[in-house]
Formats: sequence, C-alpha cells, structure tokens
Amino acid sequence: MKKHIERALQKAKVAGATYVDARILKTQDERIATKNGVLDNLSSNESKGFGIRVIADGAWGFSSSSVINDSEIDKVAQEAVAIAKASAKVKHEPVKLSPVEAYVDDVKSPVKDDPKDIPISDRVKFALDCDKTMNKDGIVSRSTRLFNRHEDKWFGSSEGSMIYQEDVKVGAGYTAIASNGKEVAQRSYPASFGGVYSRDGWNYIEKYKLMENGGRIADEAVQILSAKPCPQGKKDIVIEGSQLALQLHESIGHPVELDRVFGTEAAFAGKSFVKPEMMKDFRYGSDIVNITADATIPHAFGGFAYDDDGVKAQRVFIIKDGIFQRFLDSREDAAKLNMASMGANRASSWSRIPIVRMVSVNLEPGNSTFDDLIKDVEDGIYLSTVLTWSIDDMRLNFQFTTELGWEIKNGKLGEMVKRPTYTGISYDFWRSCDAIGNKDLWDVWGVPNCGKGEPMQLMHVSHGVSPARFRQIQVGVGS
Repeated sequence: MKKHIERALQKAKVAGATYVDARILKTQDERIATKNGVLDNLSSNESKGFGIRVIADGAWGFSSSSVINDSEIDKVAQEAVAIAKASAKVKHEPVKLSPVEAYVDDVKSPVKDDPKDIPISDRVKFALDCDKTMNKDGIVSRSTRLFNRHEDKWFGSSEGSMIYQEDVKVGAGYTAIASNGKEVAQRSYPASFGGVYSRDGWNYIEKYKLMENGGRIADEAVQILSAKPCPQGKKDIVIEGSQLALQLHESIGHPVELDRVFGTEAAFAGKSFVKPEMMKDFRYGSDIVNITADATIPHAFGGFAYDDDGVKAQRVFIIKDGIFQRFLDSREDAAKLNMASMGANRASSWSRIPIVRMVSVNLEPGNSTFDDLIKDVEDGIYLSTVLTWSIDDMRLNFQFTTELGWEIKNGKLGEMVKRPTYTGISYDFWRSCDAIGNKDLWDVWGVPNCGKGEPMQLMHVSHGVSPARFRQIQVGVGS
C-alpha cells in the first residue's frame, strides 16, 4: 500500500501539483439488529479505495477510485491535477497551508478483543437475549443494535509523511417503545442513536451490562406514559451525560469549526456566531467551563493518531476558564489565522475530500458528586437521554427534548417527568453552568452519525462529559 501511495505522490507532482497527499482506506463493517425477538439485520460490508488530493496553480483538486492498481493511480493523479488547474481559473485566492512536521509512523490498534473474533452466532444470541429482557407488558416495540468496524488507513504526503493507522470500533444499545393506545414513549440504553460507541473491543460493550438493564429500561418506557408533563418556566436543571454530550456537540462543537466560520461549509449545516476576533476575549461559559479538543484520549470514538492533513493528534483548549481560545481547524483554515493546525481535518471515506470535523470535544470534569449536583437545587429537573433537538443555522438558539426526567425538590430526586424540554441561547446557557460532575462521573460518549458536507459525510466523533448543573433555564417549551 505504501508503494501505491508513493506512486500517487510522484505521478501528481509530475503532472504539475505543488502539494500532494494520498489516502488508501479499507473498512470492514458488521451490523447486527434485532426487532421484537427476531433477527432484523445481519450484514457485513467492505469498502476499499484511494483518494488523491493536490494543489496546482494555487487551487485544490481531488479524485478517487475503488480500483487500486498502477494504471488507475496514474489516471486518478492526473484527474486530480486537471481538476485543480480548472478550479484555479475561478479561485479567489491561492491555497496556503500551515506548516506541519513530516511523520513516518505505523500505529496499530491496542484492542485485543476484536468483536469479529467472537463467533457471529454468539453475538446474534447476545443481541436476541438483550431484546428478550425488554419483553414486558406495555412494550409494543423493542430493538437492539450491535456494530463493529476494522479500519486500515495509509496516508502519505509530498512533504515527507508516510503513516499507517489501524482502528477497531464497536457500538451497542437498545430501545424499548411503550404505548397505551393513545401515545407512545421511548426509552433507550445506554444512549440514543443506537447506544454507545468506542474505539475498543467487546469488553467495552460488557461494561454497560446490557443484559442487566433491559428490564429497567422497559419499565421506564411504560412509566413515561403516565408521568406528569414537564412544568413550564425557569428552573435549575441537571443534565445527564449522554444528553449533555449532544448539547456540547451542537452548541460548542459545531460553532467552533473554522470552515463554518469562513463560510466554506455553510450550505448543509449553517454558519456560526463565533468569529476569529472573539479568540482570547469572548466569554463562552462560566469560569468552571473548560472545553478541550483531544484526539489522544484512549479509545475515544473521535480519536486518532493523525488527521487527514497528516497533523499529529493533540490536546488543545477550545474554551479555558469560560473564555473562548481557538477553533477546530484544518491546515488551510489555520493558515488564514497564521496559526498551526490543531488537527481536525478528516474525511469519512476514501471517496471524500477532508473537511473540518469534531474530534473528541470534551467538557473537562469538575469536582462535584452526583449528590452535590442535586442537593443545591430546591426546584428543578434532572434530564436524561436525547429524544429530539433543534438549533438555528448560526448555532445560537436551541431546543432539546429528552426521553424523560425527574423533578428535583429540596435537593432530592422526585417524580418522573414526561419528555421534558429546555431551550436557550448557547453562550447564555454555558454561562449558567455552576457545577460539573467529577472524574468518577466522566465518560466519553461516541457519536456515530455527525453529518456535514455536500455530498454528506457522516463522521465518528465523541464527547467526554460528566453530568452538570445549569441555573434558571427555560423548561417546558413545546410541552
């Protein structure tokens, strides 16, 4: 594969490129799904191909193919350069890249218990057994999902990098849906979007004790149907980890993507209220809010060793002590601010050009226990598990609904609340944060379906968070 990369670099340079990088990506996915006690999906998919990205006459060009041989590499390299030269005729300004160190590296996955090494029959049985635990009165639909991926990526650049990365990824979760004939209620575990995801092995799935929690999840789905509606007004709220991960994703992660700020990624997912002049000055959150972008966290679903610019993974502060510090960026976008890239340029496939994507964007832990978060609330709500959400194109005004919640009265959890809703303005919301859970409560939640780009690229990202408390947030909107 490295010889193929070397050939791609050489052929593109001969054709007139001043910069070249080439990626070969091979992925093998397996998916298992059950529904109402029967196997609903059992699939295995392999994808393999390469992409060549070049700069010629000051403009980008990109081409790709699923056929990996010498003649196809020569053809695609010439196509990429021809596209760049055609694009150069209408460019606004020449492409510039921030400097990067050249790396020669082989990065193997540390995972020793790859799910694909477990007999498929055993994994199907596990999914069906999980499904069975939710089979209770009042449940009208139940589903289980298992996912695993093995990924091999080779990257080389005309600046001297030659990198191989291997990844093993897993995911698992289930959902129970209850109905009383008039309405339905959903309960998911361990999280929405099919569950939890990580760059890890089967032990990660076992950590969440799916078999032991199915009955409780089914019971909660039924209980939601008769739960009291969410009250309306301003309340103190405590947000559970998987829900807070999405809050972080939408109201901080997306707004600080630098391509979105410059308007080069606006059509699908909108722009951003955050501007370069806000760096080091804008109060994004309270003094205790510290947000890092950290692709080095072991097993984080949004982690890696090197991004698709060849930038080595690193940990940087996006927000420190509540003050906005820097953006998620690519080498191209970082150069516009005369900065070195922090390494967030990634493509979802060999057939897609890299764009700025979240890595593992995290709310650093505080020092509160769960009891601490609750005990200082006289009248509030504890919210759990994403159900629906909406946020405007500038990433300012948002509304979230969770699957369920519980009242907090005089520092103690009380009655269940049906589908509580809360709303706010992104920076006002984070400024209201006055307590964050400690390291014992901190977990990294994988997101398997972050959508961005045209054509669409679904990316694996993640967010490390603990539950946290927010004061006087509007709840009950849309109830």
